Amino acid sequence: MTPAEPSPQGEFILPLALRLGNADISNRRMKLLQAVHHTGSISGAAKAIGMTYKAAWDAIDIINNLGTEPVVVTQHGGSGGGGAILTRYGVSLIESFSKLSALQAQLMALFAAHDINQVTHDLRSILMKTSARNTFSGTVQSLTQGAVNTEVVLQIQGNDTLTAMITNTSAENMNLAVGSKAFALIKSSFVIVSKDPVTTSARNQLCGTVERVTDGAVNAEIVIKLAGGNLVTAMITEGSTKELGLNVGDKACALIKASHIIVGIDN
Repeated sequence: MTPAEPSPQGEFILPLALRLGNADISNRRMKLLQAVHHTGSISGAAKAIGMTYKAAWDAIDIINNLGTEPVVVTQHGGSGGGGAILTRYGVSLIESFSKLSALQAQLMALFAAHDINQVTHDLRSILMKTSARNTFSGTVQSLTQGAVNTEVVLQIQGNDTLTAMITNTSAENMNLAVGSKAFALIKSSFVIVSKDPVTTSARNQLCGTVERVTDGAVNAEIVIKLAGGNLVTAMITEGSTKELGLNVGDKACALIKASHIIVGIDN
């Protein structure tokens, strides 16, 4: 009797990704698995999808750590640097992924036919859940790569911009490009509030009007409405709130370090 094929132990979600445990395996990483299956090596798969060898290895390690069992098995040594194969579990994942990709293509064609394709990104943005109090959706305006990090400038609603500093590996893994959609996530505790524009090393200085002040026993929540309509939430101490004398309607600025902004994509 032929043993039954293993069923994927995970949850496929839209936009198409595989959720293993509490983390999502993106469309690009699934394509990496497909490339490993076709080429029989990590280096060959990386070249096939335009990923660096190191980024491919990092992605494989993450996938194997998240799976309920190994997805990729590697063999070291040899003139070609060794090979890599998918386990039966890994093969079942990419087969299911291929089937769902075809179904998703049909679904997107229906969206386009009914003229609702343009709103799907906005709907996903609205429905996205995160612990960060500040979540902004925008478009990548520029990318400046350094030796280790990449500066990402994201244009958000109302022509406001946010500058984030992320690693080159993260920028590559997300396949960031000028014009692509992306999210910026900022914890409220990372936002510094000033009553007036100041000279500071923080790359982001967003000024507007105090929309709400919610006092607490230790901390206060300050919500600043920017000219373009975005709301920035800051969590500061009650002592700082009293010292600044902030009230609804006052002018205020939110200062945010570029390294305190997390960049994400919806793919």
